[in-house]
Amino acid sequence: MENIEVEKSKAFIIVEIIEYVPNSVVIKTIIKKTTGNISAVSFDSGEAMTEKISPFDTFIQIIEGNAEVFINGTSNLLETGQSIIIPAHSRNTIKANMRFKMISTIIKSGYEEVSP
Repeated sequence: MENIEVEKSKAFIIVEIIEYVPNSVVIKTIIKKTTGNISAVSFDSGEAMTEKISPFDTFIQIIEGNAEVFINGTSNLLETGQSIIIPAHSRNTIKANMRFKMISTIIKSGYEEVSP
């Protein structure tokens, strides 16, 4: 299935553009560009993303339910309306103790000046 962006110049309600699927994590692209992307993500209860390390900062905003976001082993419990920035190069995972929806924003520009 192709992941197509949300239609531009048309209003939408973010929590309604993505559904829960039993035993799944669902990702719907809102905008995808070479400089970053924005996605709506739904997690069914008990699901989690595999731990990863991103070379970019990631902004997470909970739009329905509650999430547990681990950053370098530290647990952060977030409720609807709360947000967190996962710093670049940090070990992170996101877990659903109950089902929830979130917006994930990754900005890839601005890292060109960073020396190794």
